[in-house]
Amino acid sequence: MNWRTLTLLTLVNLGILSFLLLHRTRTVEASSALPVLRGSGLEIVDAQGKVRASIQLVPAGPAIKADGSVVKDGKIYPATVLFRLIRADGRPSVKIATSEQGSGLSLSGGIDPTYIVLSADGGDPTLTLTNKDGRRQIIKP
Repeated sequence: MNWRTLTLLTLVNLGILSFLLLHRTRTVEASSALPVLRGSGLEIVDAQGKVRASIQLVPAGPAIKADGSVVKDGKIYPATVLFRLIRADGRPSVKIATSEQGSGLSLSGGIDPTYIVLSADGGDPTLTLTNKDGRRQIIKP
């Protein structure tokens, strides 16, 4: 190679370097926080893709079991907003729900069927305690 070729290659490299330095990618930063996140539901998943928390809108209608079948109690339930925290084994351990009829909070224990349900449904608030043997105590005012 002669000196003209080397000089030309050096100038081309300097031009590329200058271009890259002047137009390098900058970290993207939000100029201001967005006021609202909108959607009809939200799911948070773990590293394996399992849903571990969710917020959803449940439409009015009969209750639906986890397997997709309809609960045959004949009741039509109102539209509900439901928040769930879900254990690693897929069982919801914390549920908070609200509808036009009232609100409720359910806390499940690690052993079935241990749970606590606090419900303010219409004019009838209740606290239901169930131990691991299935023994239930309902407390009403």
